[in-house]
Amino acid sequence: MPLLTRPPLQHRHEVFRVEQILRPESDGSEKRRHKIVAVMPAYNAESTLAATLADMPVGSVDEIILVDDGSKDRTVQVAREMGLTVIQHPSNKGYGGNQKTCYRHALERGADIVVMIHPDYQYDSRVIPHAVGFIELGICDVVVGSRIRSREEALSGGMPKYKYFSNRLLTAIENMALGQNLGDFHSGFRVYRREVLERVPFQNNSDDFVFDTQFLVQAVRLGYRLGDIPVPVRYFPEASSINFIRGANYGLRSLAAVAEYWLDRLHIRRSRLFQGHNQNSKRERRV
Repeated sequence: MPLLTRPPLQHRHEVFRVEQILRPESDGSEKRRHKIVAVMPAYNAESTLAATLADMPVGSVDEIILVDDGSKDRTVQVAREMGLTVIQHPSNKGYGGNQKTCYRHALERGADIVVMIHPDYQYDSRVIPHAVGFIELGICDVVVGSRIRSREEALSGGMPKYKYFSNRLLTAIENMALGQNLGDFHSGFRVYRREVLERVPFQNNSDDFVFDTQFLVQAVRLGYRLGDIPVPVRYFPEASSINFIRGANYGLRSLAAVAEYWLDRLHIRRSRLFQGHNQNSKRERRV
């Protein structure tokens, strides 16, 4: 396989049928033991959905589920034209509320490994099989894509400076407080072992952006192994992002989730973030 340079930004792509990238049932290769499902929490992703899917290595996933959160464009129509499994919220439930639907449906459809990637072409979907590999090998239970391999790379990719420095500060605090060593606690590219989604009580989480931080805090509290890989990221007008005020609120709520972790761990105050998880998963670990 030839070594590749960083590809140019091409966030628009012609619509195509998803069967072109899903694993063929009779392709002659060794049958995969695990069902890999990609979930896409979508909002106004009409112009970037096809490009995100086009970069997925052929055969890296078995099914793609798109959950539309009340988009005002043609996201749903394009997703259906492409043959994706589409779930449509009648009204906007928020980023966290969207993920709750994503994971519930992925589990119902028998996923052993779940890949969460935004359909806005911000994250490089070519890394999916590499991230999944850490789960399949039993090295990690959760793999997070790190947007910040280096400062120069993150900023040259278009990440705003205020977002870069706030991310560095928050990630450093969270790593220290939770005993982890992730490069980016706030990435929207993640891969989960089925058991993690079965046991983490994510239905108790916020329906807003802080859902992501709360989920990682819950996973740490339950003793799951977190790891990360570098994922090139692109910032451009069509890519989703939150403004400075919402970002500041998100940062404060992320720190609050870490505080809840310690209050619960020290038995000072029980947090609903850690209540209701399934102590013994009924499904045998298969990966």
